[in-house]
Amino acid sequence: MKPDTMAAGATGTGQWRWLVLSAAIIGLDQWSKRLIEAALLPFEARYCLPVFNLVRAHNRGAAFSLFEGASGWQRWAFSALAVIVSVSLIIWLRSLQRHANVLAAGLALILGGAIGNVLDRLRLGYVVDFLQVHWQQHYFPAFNVADSAITVGAACLLLDIYLGSRRHSTAVGS
Repeated sequence: MKPDTMAAGATGTGQWRWLVLSAAIIGLDQWSKRLIEAALLPFEARYCLPVFNLVRAHNRGAAFSLFEGASGWQRWAFSALAVIVSVSLIIWLRSLQRHANVLAAGLALILGGAIGNVLDRLRLGYVVDFLQVHWQQHYFPAFNVADSAITVGAACLLLDIYLGSRRHSTAVGS
């Protein structure tokens, strides 16, 4: 096996350093949610800008309140799914080569966001959402720091795929 194609786990390098980003996301997410819980009553909203409010929302469902009205199974199902995804992401991070920084950053952001939201589910039975973007009377569902990290992480994964395909097409065209 050539050294440049060896899995990082075989060389002992991996991308463990990116777990610091995951921990920062978890900390920022939990800290911001505690601030909102202390400052706002449930479902209270505060105007900030013509396109932005702070609102304390309790999401018992998945993204954008999908399955919000379910009978309670979703708390445990989404928590279990988040734990499985988190373990998978840690294993994936361990296997990455040291130069795979965009991919590693994306995985770390998704990991931090998943854990941030699962902590809410386990502690409260719902996820605290508080960032609300709107245009006139059209409101985007409320979200939080963890959701933002997951979204940016997914964008990093797409960027990594794009950059990888460009490197591949450049190498093939040479």
